[in-house]
Amino acid sequence: MTHDVIIIGGSYAGLSAALPLARARRSLLVVDAGVRRNRFAAFSHGFLTQDGAPPDQVAHTGQAQLKAYETVDWSATPVAQVSGQADAFSVRLQDGTEHTARRLVLATGVSDTLPELPGLAERWGRQVFHCPYCHGYELQQGPVGVLATSALSSHQALMLPDWGPTTFFLNDVAEPDTDTLAALQARGVTLVSGQVARLEGDEALQVVMQDQRRFEMAGLFIATQILPGPLATQLGCEMDTSPMGPFVKTDALKSTTVPGVFACGDVARPAGSIALAVGDGAMAGAAVHRSLMFGL
Repeated sequence: MTHDVIIIGGSYAGLSAALPLARARRSLLVVDAGVRRNRFAAFSHGFLTQDGAPPDQVAHTGQAQLKAYETVDWSATPVAQVSGQADAFSVRLQDGTEHTARRLVLATGVSDTLPELPGLAERWGRQVFHCPYCHGYELQQGPVGVLATSALSSHQALMLPDWGPTTFFLNDVAEPDTDTLAALQARGVTLVSGQVARLEGDEALQVVMQDQRRFEMAGLFIATQILPGPLATQLGCEMDTSPMGPFVKTDALKSTTVPGVFACGDVARPAGSIALAVGDGAMAGAAVHRSLMFGL
């Protein structure tokens, strides 16, 4: 089946990209496997009018509103392969069905690569976080930990004191230079040397060191490495780099380096949130419509 646009990813950015196109009565297929990046968090914060709402509630409400438009088709079958060029893109799903479109929007999001630390993965989104703007306030100024995973962790440790007294676990990874040490001291950050062995605790998070020292934290923040899926590479889109990992390179209108392919949300940003993803998607949707009307 042929559509004007196929949007791969039906979370916050993809839904936001689809809405202006649906309202312009363009034929759309949204392909979404339902695996959102923030699925581990019980509540989301920082998105105007939806502050504190469960993230699946925000997504499901958006999906219901979008599906009410008569030109929108929806598939929950994951994408196997993408190919083609502007005005003749092909998307093959894992069940073997193929769809074509004049334009593609990549809104696939990214996955987070977590440190291999015992007790961390099962606490991700509950006691272990990556974004203080999303989760810091709810810690109620309790003791906050930062686990060093890369050079970016020093920046995290400098940010976190606004949300609570901060302890920076160097974890045999971070070696702050003289200027960074002075900045951490000025921000009141406590440094803990040595390797972290594991995380424990349910109500109260315990950071347990290899030498058996224990530190009770209200929450722990880490800088993850992000991993985009393979679709942008299949299409030949140029990637950009950040301290957190690769992301799809776009211009101000969310066009990739491949004509007819647009990207928005976390897959096209070095860092993100629901609010940023929605804004990205709105820009992408309007830009796609403009390209359909006036050409590339």
